[in-house]
Order: sequence, then C-alpha cells, then structure tokens
Amino acid sequence: MNNRCNSRQVITRLHLVLSATVIWICCFCFVGTGLTASAAELPEIQRRGYLTVAVKDNLRPLGFKDDSGNLQGLEIDLAQQLAIDLLGKKNAVKFQPVANRDRLSVVLDKKVDLAIARVTATPSRARVVDLSVPYYLDSTVLITKDASVQQLKDLGKQKIALLNNSTTIAKVRYYLPNAELVGVDSYQQAREQIENNAVVAFAADASVLSGWVQQYPQYRLLATKLSTEPLSVVMPKGLQYDEFRRRVNGAIARYIAQGWLDKRVKYWGLP
Repeated sequence: MNNRCNSRQVITRLHLVLSATVIWICCFCFVGTGLTASAAELPEIQRRGYLTVAVKDNLRPLGFKDDSGNLQGLEIDLAQQLAIDLLGKKNAVKFQPVANRDRLSVVLDKKVDLAIARVTATPSRARVVDLSVPYYLDSTVLITKDASVQQLKDLGKQKIALLNNSTTIAKVRYYLPNAELVGVDSYQQAREQIENNAVVAFAADASVLSGWVQQYPQYRLLATKLSTEPLSVVMPKGLQYDEFRRRVNGAIARYIAQGWLDKRVKYWGLP
C-alpha cells in the first residue's frame, strides 16, 4: 500500500509541477489581456527605494511574528532576498500583513507590489494576476501524536479530522477509503479533537502543520504526501510590469538553481 501511495505521490507531484509551469507560461504570454493590476512599475519602485509586500504574520513557518514582534519565516526571507536583488538592500521592503481573502486584491488595488502569502498557483487565480515560478511545493500530509501510527496504512480504519469543505477530503478519501472522516471548522478544533482522542490524525497542508509540530513537539508528520501544490508570488498583470515580472521570476529561478531556497526551506523545518 505504501509503495503504491509513494508512486502515486510522485506522479501527482510531476503533474502539478508541470501544471504550475504551464500556468506560468500562459500568464507570461498573455500579460496584455484581461484584467490589469495597478501595482508600481519597476522604475517607480527603484526611485522610491523599497518594495511593498503582502505577507502572512500568523502562519509559522512561512510568515509569523517572533517573541519580539519581528516578522520571520520562509516567505519573509524570500521578500528580503528579492529586495536585495531589485534594490540592493535586504531591508528595502515594507511588509503588509494580509488576510487570506485579500491576497490577490491587494496587488490588484495597488496596495502592494507583490504578495508572498502562501498562494497556491491555480488557473482561476492566473486569470486575474500573474503567478511566479513556484518557490515551494506544498503538500497534503497527516499529523498525529499516536505512537502506534507510523505510516499511512496504520490509519486505514481510523478517525481522521479534516477541514470542512476542503479539497483535502477527496485526497484522503482516495488514499484511505475505509477511514472515518470527521469534519472540523478550524485547526484549533482539529487539535482539540486529537487531544480528546476523538480522532487519531488530522490532514491538512504541510506548510501549516510543520509549524504546528514546531509549536507542539509531541506531534509529528507522516512521511507520505498525498498531493503537491506549488506556491507562487502574486504579481500584477500588464505589459508595463513585464520587466518587473522577469526580474522576480529570474531571481526565484536563480535561488532554486543555487540551492538558496532549499537551504531556507530546511532551515524553517518545512518538509
């Protein structure tokens, strides 16, 4: 069962990475059509001397505040590295914490230049904003504190919590058709269900659950990934932003090729 799951995982990863690449190519080729964003153009950004970037401030380890109130995380590091490439200074960036529902609109409404806020690349999003080459491949994983659960097959007929109406439901149902799925409305409710022994595990995004493990070390992630979702930087559409997008995409591609991104991913404990 585990070998079959791993094979399906590899196939799924390849398909989604290819899909993300196609999305990016399509967006790049058709930047002059459809809705256009209003973020600053590169010469204006260079004149004022800083980037404005929407980020998460409550999502360890992507973007969160440390004990001193300073923003930390993989996406914060990425924004600062882009500031070095575009403006020559790590601190040439102003962060704007953003709610999930506003991650695209803040770029469209000229409130920020970029959004680096755990945005999954999807065709529907690519129709209204431009999405960079992926900087991290997120995934659906399971978390548990039950020592008897060591691999996916150990959850075959167990109770598993999932967020109500999430795409995770179909993924878990596919890999664990005999498991009993229990809907919850929040991550906090899922943890309460595990603590009360109402469920054995919780399925959600690895980028979020890895932060959970860092806060609550009695929990651990199972190794098997049920899916792969590329995370991308949100950028404005429009020919006037062509150079800006090229610079951002080129920088991210270089961070990947040089291993910088992989080192930061490992530093922040992401799978």
